[in-house]
Amino acid sequence: MSTTKKPRVLRNVIFLGLISLFTDLSTEMVYPLIPLYLTMVLGATPALVGIIEGIAESVASLLKVFSGYVSDRFQKKKLLAFIGYAPGILYKLALLIAGTWAGVLAARVIDRIGKGIRTAPRDVLVSESTDKNNMGRAFGIHKALDMLGTALGVLIAYLILLNMSNGIDYKLLFGLSLIPAALGLALFSFVKEKKLPRPTKKREAFWKNFGKISGQLRLYLLVSLLFTLGNSSNAFILLKAYAVGFDTISVILLYLIYSAIASILSIPLGRLSDRIGRKKLLVSGYSTFTLCYLCFGFAPNQGVMIAAFVLYGAYTALITGVERAYIVEISPPELKGTMLGLQATVVGIALLPASIIAGILWDTFNATVPFVFGAALSLVAALLLLFLMRNNARVSDTQVS
Repeated sequence: MSTTKKPRVLRNVIFLGLISLFTDLSTEMVYPLIPLYLTMVLGATPALVGIIEGIAESVASLLKVFSGYVSDRFQKKKLLAFIGYAPGILYKLALLIAGTWAGVLAARVIDRIGKGIRTAPRDVLVSESTDKNNMGRAFGIHKALDMLGTALGVLIAYLILLNMSNGIDYKLLFGLSLIPAALGLALFSFVKEKKLPRPTKKREAFWKNFGKISGQLRLYLLVSLLFTLGNSSNAFILLKAYAVGFDTISVILLYLIYSAIASILSIPLGRLSDRIGRKKLLVSGYSTFTLCYLCFGFAPNQGVMIAAFVLYGAYTALITGVERAYIVEISPPELKGTMLGLQATVVGIALLPASIIAGILWDTFNATVPFVFGAALSLVAALLLLFLMRNNARVSDTQVS
């Protein structure tokens, strides 16, 4: 029986990963150009870029916890995830008609609303496609395909830009990015949803579920909030690379390096977390981010900037899939989606002040200060996890229910 189950389970994770691959391919064909489009074409300042990114992320993040709750309550995870991926097409259409920074803001909000809807139900689908002993591996596979899509999107944008002799045609790239977004939606027909029995007992009101949060999850939510206050939008990283001396096309290649490293490392690091526990990977991830942001902030030349993007890819592989597996493990089984959504909401809410703070620090002082600020907060987050979080993230159902 186990031999027939494993391929089916792996198939489900892979198709969910492929959906993310095509969606990210579509998004990342244009995302590295957004801060340059805003500053060089539409005349926005770094502070305004921070406000745009912060508003887009934070407004959409409010949906994540509700989306998770709805997926837990009605067990319609596949449908909810599909609804969340669909705005990716509207996002590109909005970019095509945007002629001001306000239009770009509207487009970014549309895109992030979709992410806010899809994140929790998709992650629950991944968690239910494997067992506890292989959850890190499953999330690692999904993240690897997700980041491969990012890398391919950046690579395609780079190749197209190389053949634009008369300057960057932003609208052409926005239009071409619609194709992989549509392909990603089509792949939902291959995803199988695990049908769980609907609970016969009356569901508690949404806000009453917060009383079921374990101490370890409360700690991780606090750490996530603190860390994210220093983890501003990637737009600032791209602007810093541009300030160091990389041209528009070279900046895109840096983003390609970051994406490729994250994709390559996600599966082995996810499997490693299955063997040694989540804590060591999470602490290592935040510590890597500290070093990475210091490199971004003080980069004296292009070589150090390249090394910083490599470290940034390693940080992404260390944290993203591992933290999702950790949250699933320490959440009440019937509230996995709600708790995944809650953590994503906490992070998203913090992104607005994080990006605003980074933009103000950049404009008021210089381009180094926001990265030093982020490095300091990530170091504090790593120390909190090191000394306060249990060595073994796995807890029994009786502890979390």
